[in-house]
Amino acid sequence: MWIRSTMAYPLSFALTAVGGLVVNGLDFVAILLMFSRIDTLGGYALPEIAFLYGLSALAFGFADLAIGSMDRLGTRVRDGTLDTLLVRPAPVLAQVAADRFALRRIGRITQGTVVLGYGLAACDIAWTPLKLLLMPVMLASGGLIFCAVFVAGAAFQFVAQDAAEVQNAFTYGGTTLLQYPPTVFGKELVRGVTFVLPLAFVNWVPAAYVLGRPYPLGLPEWAAFTPPLVAAVCCALAGLAWRAGLRSYRSTGS
Repeated sequence: MWIRSTMAYPLSFALTAVGGLVVNGLDFVAILLMFSRIDTLGGYALPEIAFLYGLSALAFGFADLAIGSMDRLGTRVRDGTLDTLLVRPAPVLAQVAADRFALRRIGRITQGTVVLGYGLAACDIAWTPLKLLLMPVMLASGGLIFCAVFVAGAAFQFVAQDAAEVQNAFTYGGTTLLQYPPTVFGKELVRGVTFVLPLAFVNWVPAAYVLGRPYPLGLPEWAAFTPPLVAAVCCALAGLAWRAGLRSYRSTGS
């Protein structure tokens, strides 16, 4: 329904999609400006940064397109309109994710694809069958990890009711963090996004294997192949949090 509504005004859709592409592209423009004055950032050259950036942007773009509307849940909890979703014969999670589905977010995916394509073309990567297989696995697993963060953040809104910005700090903030190499951040932060909120498995850890770079925190080489397992655990935990939050919902009382 929302896609049909969007495509009823094709010029408006095109303008908003291109606008989103341009606005998101300014992040990479900032990186290009930095590299006009430096040769490496944290020991990484520009093509390697573009590789990390593209992986992060694509993984987050897929999650944002599919389930990015979850940050609207707090508003529904506050005004009681979540009740209308509870009486429909469809999963509440699917309904919340589809609420005001924004096809214009495809601009982020397009921009991430362009940057990743540049990174792949410019990086001197010794390709092997395992590295080729790891590329789609990274994107799928990264998208699922971000989806789990979206769902967990939405579950927290059942309690906080006005925590959309807290959720955005881990979703939008997380993808911005991953656009830069782990070597520019402190070890405590890297530990946090590796063992607490495992965003490092979106690109830092598997990309280290593809690029032939040292692993964050000295992780073993086999850690590059664990993103699917990490994504499955994250989705399971997010699902439990969602069910607990939904069961605690008591409407507005009016």
